[in-house]
Amino acid sequence: MKQRILLVDDREDNLFSMETILEADGYEFVKASSGRQALKILLAEFDFALILMDVKMPNLNGFETAALIYEREKLKHIPIIFITANTYGEENIFKGYRTGAVDYIYKPVNPDLLRAKVAVFVDLYKKNQQLLLQEKKLTAINRSLQNEINDRKASEEKIIELNHRLLKNIDGLEKANRELDRFAFMASHDLQEPLRKILAFTDRLYIRHKDKLDEDGLFNIDRIQKSAARMQELIKDILTFSRYSSQQDHFEQVDLNLLLQDVVDDLKPMVAEKKARIEISGLPVLFVNPGLIKPLFSNLLSNSLKYCKKDEPPFIRIYTADADNGGRDAGTQTKYCRIHVNDNGIGFGQQYAEQIFEMFQRLHSNTEYEGTGIGLALCKLIAEKHNGFISALSKESEGSTFIVSLPLHQEVTRKEIA
Repeated sequence: MKQRILLVDDREDNLFSMETILEADGYEFVKASSGRQALKILLAEFDFALILMDVKMPNLNGFETAALIYEREKLKHIPIIFITANTYGEENIFKGYRTGAVDYIYKPVNPDLLRAKVAVFVDLYKKNQQLLLQEKKLTAINRSLQNEINDRKASEEKIIELNHRLLKNIDGLEKANRELDRFAFMASHDLQEPLRKILAFTDRLYIRHKDKLDEDGLFNIDRIQKSAARMQELIKDILTFSRYSSQQDHFEQVDLNLLLQDVVDDLKPMVAEKKARIEISGLPVLFVNPGLIKPLFSNLLSNSLKYCKKDEPPFIRIYTADADNGGRDAGTQTKYCRIHVNDNGIGFGQQYAEQIFEMFQRLHSNTEYEGTGIGLALCKLIAEKHNGFISALSKESEGSTFIVSLPLHQEVTRKEIA
């Protein structure tokens, strides 16, 4: 880009002479034949690297023109070199400097001196322009940084607000848990007491008056007793769910082979009744809460025994698959041990594979199979309290496989390890 120079002189021959001397250096010239014309040009244009101006001009001399030029803030950066035929005394020279002049060149003009001085000031102008450009960039960067700081402050304030809401939610959950505990106490006492009385009085009624009751009366008493017993079982399961929900995590190294053997021993009467065969093979030692894991497998085995085929003895296999991320997001670092509980029972449609883990969800009526619809919801809760999950694969009449995925390496506190 060519640097622009404003030439100001009332004589055309002087303007031509300066242009001729400097044109070889590749500058762009704008010429003014008076101070007033120069001011008029500078009203519209101010991107000049230098002004070369004659001092002695009619109407408005060089000093007066320079003073008017530097009254405008936008023009103060343009250096002025006065060109004069007179050797003024020191006072007039100082007057020129006070108006803003940066140098003098005396006529007759020495071409080499003129080119050298112009080159110095043009170079200074270039460097000043670069500095201004750099300053603009720095200002933009600072503005961007300030915006980023403001955004971060806003984010921090939002995080503080979210943390405050989270604390309020935690407080609300703690209150809800306390209410749940109160409900559990009420359920264990206030709800069960009337049921115990119903069962006691229907037993007494049956013992004392069974000979006097007809078949319909005996049937109704039996229905009352069964309904009360089912309600009692439901309350017991709800209490169990509540207790496990609020139970503190206590993890320890547990050999799952031994734990499953304990579960099978507890179920011996039912296993014998169903003539069931149970195989346990290659289960690992994991960091788990034994007080929770035992009920999980107890529920799964009980279901396998309960939902067996009438014409085929139950065959239940418990084994592990290779450790992987459990089918979760490929980016996760957690590796899971996948424990399969496979049976040859009645199975169910795969479309119900998620529904069965919800509270009170049952696929069969009580007349077909007894239950409260809480057992598998309890299994899901226990798996999640171990930072794991549970899923099911099944097909009607072809059995089911429940897959319990537990982390190979459980994150626990030192207190739990101790």
